[in-house]
Amino acid sequence: MPLKETITGLDSRLVTLKLAEFGENCLPESPPPALLILFLRQFKSPFIYVLLIAAIISFALGKNLNGIFIFAVLLINAIIGSLQEFSAEKAANALKKMVPQLSTVIRDGHTQSIDSTLIVPGDIVLLASGDRVPADGICIQAQQLLIDESLLTGESAEVSKQVAEAFEESQITDFENNQKCFAGTLVARGRGIIVVTHTGINTEIGKIAKAVNTSESVKPPLLTRIEKFTYNVTIATLIVVAFIFLIAMLRGDSLTQFFFLGVALAVSAIPEGLPAAITIALAIGMRRMAKVNVIVRNLMAVESLGSCTYIASDKTGTLTVNDMTVSRVILPNARTLSVTGEGLNLHGDIIGEQGEQDQQQLKRLCMTGALANEAELYLAEGNLIGEGDQVDIALLVLLNKYGIEHRVLQQRHPEIMKIPYESENAFSASLNRLDGRFLLSVKGSWETIKTQCDSQDDEQLLAEIEQQVLTLAEKGYRVLAFAGKEIQTLPHQVEDELSGLEFIGLVGIIDPLRHEVFDAVKACKSARIEVAMITGDHPATALEIARQVKIEGNGNVLTGEQIRDLKSNNPQAFAKAVSETSVFARVKPLEKQCIVEELQRQGHYVAVTGDGVNDAPALKNSHVGIAMGKRGTDVARESADLILTDDNFSSIVNGIREGRVVYANIRKVIFLLISTGAAEIILFILSLLAGLPLPLFPIQLLWLNLVTNGVQDVALAFEPAEGKELNNPPRKPNEPIFNRLMLERVIVNAIVMGGVAFALFYLCLSQGIQETSARNMTLLLMVLFENVHALNSRSESQSIFSIPFLSNKLLLLGILIAQSLHIGAMYLDGLSGILEVEPVTLQQWFYLLLTATTLILVDTAYKKFKQR
Repeated sequence: MPLKETITGLDSRLVTLKLAEFGENCLPESPPPALLILFLRQFKSPFIYVLLIAAIISFALGKNLNGIFIFAVLLINAIIGSLQEFSAEKAANALKKMVPQLSTVIRDGHTQSIDSTLIVPGDIVLLASGDRVPADGICIQAQQLLIDESLLTGESAEVSKQVAEAFEESQITDFENNQKCFAGTLVARGRGIIVVTHTGINTEIGKIAKAVNTSESVKPPLLTRIEKFTYNVTIATLIVVAFIFLIAMLRGDSLTQFFFLGVALAVSAIPEGLPAAITIALAIGMRRMAKVNVIVRNLMAVESLGSCTYIASDKTGTLTVNDMTVSRVILPNARTLSVTGEGLNLHGDIIGEQGEQDQQQLKRLCMTGALANEAELYLAEGNLIGEGDQVDIALLVLLNKYGIEHRVLQQRHPEIMKIPYESENAFSASLNRLDGRFLLSVKGSWETIKTQCDSQDDEQLLAEIEQQVLTLAEKGYRVLAFAGKEIQTLPHQVEDELSGLEFIGLVGIIDPLRHEVFDAVKACKSARIEVAMITGDHPATALEIARQVKIEGNGNVLTGEQIRDLKSNNPQAFAKAVSETSVFARVKPLEKQCIVEELQRQGHYVAVTGDGVNDAPALKNSHVGIAMGKRGTDVARESADLILTDDNFSSIVNGIREGRVVYANIRKVIFLLISTGAAEIILFILSLLAGLPLPLFPIQLLWLNLVTNGVQDVALAFEPAEGKELNNPPRKPNEPIFNRLMLERVIVNAIVMGGVAFALFYLCLSQGIQETSARNMTLLLMVLFENVHALNSRSESQSIFSIPFLSNKLLLLGILIAQSLHIGAMYLDGLSGILEVEPVTLQQWFYLLLTATTLILVDTAYKKFKQR
């Protein structure tokens, strides 16, 4: 098929037919583990094996009820654990689909963005820097198109793509690789258009999809540290169990009984379920962060957000709305014109031109902006749609306001070749036909364009234009310059003609600030997080925007040129300038990376935003890389730890808040599990040292562990924000999750629970109460203690009286179920016989409940003491 016939793209009817024939453009993914697999996975823990051995020994010794009960405990724990993991897996898989990869295609004669999974063979796909090629195809247009194919070939050298003149479908395999583009590869530079030949499993990467799918995900560092912490607690617990066993031997007690006790105590005290609980907590955190428009790609980022001390933010689209409008036009004679109408409103006016000369200069400026342009405007269902860069869209709107329809202009002056915009060049250019000649149109930053123009003879006029640029920038306008010239003969490449241009004029583009950014910056300051703006805009523009959102710092601006000079010639001055500056302007990607690296050297924990292909190094090297979900390139998104689905600065702050909530909830889970385990150990050690019999039988200890930790630990991961997360300074990156403050609190609460339970057991025995009844009372008190303790664990600093009681209904439900199960066990004949428990009087209930609530008073007093 001739290539010129394919440029209008497929029509919607044909797309529907092809989608039905070829299926979606996606690779087969490994399905999430089935519930049965997750259930069986619960039995892989060494502690489970120990319990199984204990159950078998019970049967061998004729203690069938004990054996059955241990098996029942294992089964219930496995069911709870598998359901929790299944829920976490579902949440993680749902998050993966929240940031679809979009591709730009031509369909029905229009450029449009679609989900890459909907691409079909025959589609026309437009490629730009930073895009991931969505399907295999033949290249039909290429402007400096370089593709990184290392994913397929392993070779780091970028491949320059050439244009195929024409092809039939039967000839697809005959093309050289430099005329083909392959799914999964990355556009390193330039622009291109391909005709899709293969999608999904039929692509080159689809052929190796099976191998890709078998790769295992890497554990986040937090989970690795938790597993190491669990191992250390295990060793400490086993030492204590060995000590208890030694006491039993010296006392001449039954070693069989103490074997079962050692097993039960180890299972109860060792937080072997902690890694699974943390994984679930992280999954819950990811889901919460998604609700505030932050998608987590790297679990480590959830932890890292809590340590963030510095946010290096883009301006356009992050602090601003990215809804651009040309509001001012500066003609070559320095006359200023005003433009009315905002956004995609084509009915505005251009006010202020005087005479024929102004009219001609204005026409040429509008044409230049529309020809050196990669955007498109079209009507869809009565609505005007803009596709492409917002600056380019604003320039097409300006042309329409002047009175020329952009499609008519582009058809009258077809493009022959162009230089696409790349951030390191700061300009773009287009060469178009013009009545037997050629017209070169260039747009870019004023600093770049003026170097490409002929020297101005009128120094006064040049000074006046310079002043106009500064005036617009100081008012917060984004300033864009235009230049061009007519060429008699077709050049070999556009780059050969980028000198001796004629200055055509300037435009001032306004991009409103997001209204929520003011509160977000204020919240950062409250959280002791520094905010800086890194932009490619004019220094005066950057400073004015920074002043409006109150991040201007000392009022100085550091430019990319100054960064290069200081870093090369005076590193100490560079370090001082970076530490004292909050506004960086005319910064290129490599200079942005230099800023990030210097901030890290100074001890900052840095979060960086980015959207372009060249932002990838800074995103990867920062502590938290944040990519834009709407305007970000595929490369930027894949290099980042977090993706903002709304490109909004306030979402970063919301993400930091939620990240701190997740980390706090993880600490709450750890505190609950460690302190209850420690309390049980204290109870047994005190009883043995006092020469008392066992305060609880092994089977009672297993029951206690089941009813108090079955749901409550995971329920704490659902604890909502306390509201003061952003009032505290960032956590130190190297601070252990189980720190001295938590250790102190664990000791206080464990001593109260274990010590009071021991006192109750001792008191019962000293008053002649039978051992069975004394254990029954002690077990009930421990159940009450540990359920009350779950309420205490809801906050590290606030009393439970200051926390909305119903804000965590799952935790309350877990406590209610646990207490109901124990009450039921006391009254059910079969179960009460196994557990050796019995009903208690109402008076005893009252005294035990009152005793358990003293833990609230102790913990509240401790929190108040630490806040002094």
